[in-house]
Amino acid sequence: MGDDRRQRSLVVDEHTTWLWSHRHRRGRDGGWRDALTLYRDGVRVRFVFRPGGPDSGRYTSEGDHWYEGCVGDGRGHLLNLREPGVVRALVEEAGRRGLLPGRGGRPVDLDGWDLFPAVVAAVDG
Repeated sequence: MGDDRRQRSLVVDEHTTWLWSHRHRRGRDGGWRDALTLYRDGVRVRFVFRPGGPDSGRYTSEGDHWYEGCVGDGRGHLLNLREPGVVRALVEEAGRRGLLPGRGGRPVDLDGWDLFPAVVAAVDG
């Protein structure tokens, strides 16, 4: 298995390249979370996926290495946050919604679940 902490490049167009990485860790609250972090022009954007309670439709890998990096809704929809196509779909959806900071903007943490249905549709469609 490769190094999960290395940054990979996502080239959006001739003017826009994001560096990105996935992290899976236990939060201060003791729950596992998956985070996809992107950097561009000194600005950080983090898509955070926290697990919900039972029947919440918000499932992370909860420390299980088999599905590490995957988040799902319990209804058969799963996103692998290590796949470049999923990263691209998250960036594009956040951009469409005006959630991405411009050059020199402040770091942003976004709830990845808010984008989940649109990203699933984009990846599966």
